[in-house]
Amino acid sequence: MKVNIVMSTYNGEKYLAEQIESIRNQTFSNWTLLIRDDGSRDATPEIIRAFAKQDDRIRFINDGQTDNYGVIKSFYHLVKYESADYYFFSDQDDVWLPEKLAITLKRAEEENDHKPLLVYTDLKVVNQDLIVLQDSMIRSQSHHANTELVQELTENTVTGGTMMINRALADKWQVYEGLLMHDWYLALLASALGKLVYIDQPTQLYRQHEANVLGARTWTKRMKNWLKPNQLITKYWWLITSSQEQAKKLLLFELSDSIEQVVIAYLDLMNRSLLDRWKLMRQFGFRKNRLFHTIIFKTLVITKWGYRP
Repeated sequence: MKVNIVMSTYNGEKYLAEQIESIRNQTFSNWTLLIRDDGSRDATPEIIRAFAKQDDRIRFINDGQTDNYGVIKSFYHLVKYESADYYFFSDQDDVWLPEKLAITLKRAEEENDHKPLLVYTDLKVVNQDLIVLQDSMIRSQSHHANTELVQELTENTVTGGTMMINRALADKWQVYEGLLMHDWYLALLASALGKLVYIDQPTQLYRQHEANVLGARTWTKRMKNWLKPNQLITKYWWLITSSQEQAKKLLLFELSDSIEQVVIAYLDLMNRSLLDRWKLMRQFGFRKNRLFHTIIFKTLVITKWGYRP
């Protein structure tokens, strides 16, 4: 069994060593860590080189190259760089708990490895000093974890740093442009073409700090949104329309009739009459994971309030 861990770095000198050490301390040790740096201007490349010299399981795949691809394209190239049976995705600033790889691999081995598979877990949200802020990111922010396509179409609960995909899913990943995020798109592929599995157990410490590209929702972030309602409505519509564009890529694959119906219904929502939009929302159960956000989502879609095609 070949296990690749893929990590994309960018100006990560502050926390990178701690994350790599947490990978080296995994109870499952038969892995290869492929690191691609996305044009860092700090000491990140030097840190990677030092670890690669210490541990032959760690490889700096673009040493000396400074192209900035962005996170999605960077992870795409990491996955395509070398074939493996399983691929784990790692951020540069978190800390993995020692059993993370072993727990996920054990669950993955229960599934048919010929079908696309994504396995992900819960995580603990911590501050920059690793003090726990939330024991469960899923329960505190999403209410429940998604395992079905109809759930993932409207809202993603897969955090990239907790997920593992198999080779069958990696082979299906053929685009990186026009995606909201690689973890969301891969979750869509898994739930549409194979299986999306959630393990209700934290396997990593998800660090919140000032330089996060994406992060957990905090009360500060929420208050800033609600102080600017017009911007918030614009953001909601951007998320709805962008998620539709992302879902449209599923139609490039051969889908079951039931899955295809769900995807087409979601894509066609804004082209229907008010009554038809209401019927489609009820028929397929399009919603968000929390009641408050579901009310806003349904209100916007049914009324088209603030919609700009």
